[in-house]
Formats: sequence, structure tokens, C-alpha cells
Amino acid sequence: MVGAMTVAARLRRRKKIDGPDAADLLAWYDRHARILPWRARRGERADPYRVWLSEIMLQQTTVKAVGPYYARFLLRWPTVKALAKASLDDVLRAWAGLGYYARARNLHACAKAVVERHGGQFPDDIGTLRALPGVGTYTAAAMAAIAFDLPAVPVDGNVERVVSRLFAVEAELPAAKPAIRELAASLLPLQRAGDFAQALMDLGATICSPKRPACALCPWNHACAANARGDQETFPRKAPKREGRVRRGAAFVALRGDGRVLLRRRPAKGLLASMMEVPGTEWTHDFKENLARESAPALRADLRWRRLPGVVRHVFTHFPLELAVFIAPVPHTTSAPKGARWVKLGDLRNEALPNLMRKVLVHALDRPPEFPLPPPSKHLVSAQVCRAACADALPPCD
Repeated sequence: MVGAMTVAARLRRRKKIDGPDAADLLAWYDRHARILPWRARRGERADPYRVWLSEIMLQQTTVKAVGPYYARFLLRWPTVKALAKASLDDVLRAWAGLGYYARARNLHACAKAVVERHGGQFPDDIGTLRALPGVGTYTAAAMAAIAFDLPAVPVDGNVERVVSRLFAVEAELPAAKPAIRELAASLLPLQRAGDFAQALMDLGATICSPKRPACALCPWNHACAANARGDQETFPRKAPKREGRVRRGAAFVALRGDGRVLLRRRPAKGLLASMMEVPGTEWTHDFKENLARESAPALRADLRWRRLPGVVRHVFTHFPLELAVFIAPVPHTTSAPKGARWVKLGDLRNEALPNLMRKVLVHALDRPPEFPLPPPSKHLVSAQVCRAACADALPPCD
């Protein structure tokens, strides 16, 4: 098998393209670097904690979505030691809505590990960084380069796109990842590793976009094989994605007369681990809706659950999900079953509710039910409060 470096060299000779020069990219970055809240200003030393926090949050999530969460986390937990002292529940609540909740659990575990193993200081070694909870190959390289200016090139989706176009990498992702990492490493300059890493990210985010890349503005357009061929939008090549089979289930929204909704905590392991949810059935391929009420929470013998029109749809990484939503009013004296509790609608924003459950609650409270509820005016106000707390959910991403 011919190595990626050999392929790149042959491609340059065949197309008579000058190789990409890191100096060109760095000069472009010095003029056009994005101003981001976690990025050190020129002349400042990067804070490893801020670099790490931002990199974890930015995994599978946009800069725009991360900004408010990052600011709130930093205000509440300004250091890794402060975050390590926090409870997991508090971290999950602060993370709610950002998606991919395993990141929040790993974030908390990593903070504790940094304090316990390294005295509250992030290690400046890629191997030691890689050993921390939730720190993979990419995050370790990003921290090494950006926080400590070590010779490393973190390769995220933006960088994969830039490199695959530069060298017209024909192999499909994910099989092409090792070759792309090797090619990216070949571009690394002897100095300014951190700036180079961030410059690559900025180039992919602002110029070398998935659709309609602004090639005329790219500092490497003269060195880009895909640009020379005119087929840059076809890179990176990707293997057809297999969509998982749809799963179905039911969710039960119980509304108590004092304006509270019943919530329970999910198991500590598995999908959406330790997050809060309304009670529901298992999510299966062979869900039988006519039997769903048998899984409703046991609150009162005379309770009647009403099926709301439509379904709540959500897409997880490996499968799409459809939930039928049932709703029922209960007297304010009704006790919560074991493992559940009543939560004021106005307090939902303080709960660790994943996007899926926010959608369920908005679906349940977005229309006045056709049966009596506690004082209608109070219910409608509560529904508005619920929408304010829940309707800002991000696109499905867990």
C-alpha cells in the first residue's frame, strides 16, 4: 500500500501544484483569525482549562450553540478545581440542551481526575492527556497544540475537509482518516503549532466550507489539488451512511393540580444516562401502542391517559426515535411513585432534561387539553413558562 505522503508527492508532480506552505496559512490567520471566547488573544498564553472545556463542548456542536453554555460554565466553575468539586447533577443540569450527554459525564470525571492525579494542572504531554477520561486522540492533540504549543495537528471535521481537498484524497471516510491525519501532520511548521492548529480549523469553518467553498479567498488555493480539478465540493469522499431502524415508544406527561410535572431519573448507564425524563416505555422496534398504557406510572387507579395527536421525533446517532405522548391531569395531593418527583413547570429550566424530553414537554403543553385541568389561566401561564424553558432545545444530537 502506497503511503499518504507518497500519494501527495506524486499528485503534486502530476498536477504541477506547489505544496501548501504553512507560512501562507499563518499569514492569513494573523489577519482573519476568529475572535472566540475561549481563544487566547495574540501575546497571551492559552489557559489549558478553557481550551479543554471548549474542545469538549465543541465536539459535534456548533460554535454558535456552544457560546452561551461555555460562558455559563466558566462563570459558575472558573477553574478545573471548581468543576471537580461540583456534583454531577449540577453539571448535567448546566449541560442540558447541548446534547451528547456522555460528554458532560466525562467532563466531570476528567476534572476530578486532573485534580486527583495532577494536582489540578493539566499535563503537557499528549500520552498523559490521552489517559484522562473523555480525552480522545483529537482532544489530546488539540490541547497539546493550542494550550502547550506542542507539535501536534488535531484533525476534526473541518481539518479533514481541508486536507482531503488539498490532496484530493480519494479514499472514503472513515477509512481515510489515518491517511488524512498523516497528511495533516506533514503540513505542521516548526513553530506556532497552536496557531497553525487553530488556523486550519478557521480555514475549514469560514473558507473551505462543505458547500460553495470560497476558494478565491483561500491562502492555499494555488496548492489545492481539488481546486485545480474543479471538484472540491465532492471531498471528502464518504461511505454511504447506514441509517438505523426506527424505534418507537411512549412518554407519559402527568400534570398535577399545583402546576407540577412528574419526572424521574434515567439509569446511570446507557443512553442519556443519569438525565431526567418523564416516565415512559422502552424504545423498541416492535412497539405496540395499544399496550402502552400498561407502562404508565401508577399514580391513581381511576387515572385516564389521553393520547395526544402526532408523535415526537428525535434522531440519535445510531437510530431515529418516535414517541407517542400521553397526558393526564392529577389532583395536587397525588404523591410521586418511588424514583420520581414532582417538579414545578417554571423550574424545568433547572433540570437536566435532554432535548428529547424538552420536545415531549413542549408537545404536551403546546395545546390546551380537551379535559379539565386546574385553573385554566394558571395552566396556560405554566405552559408558556414550560415553552420558555424547553423550546430552545438544539437540533437532535445525542
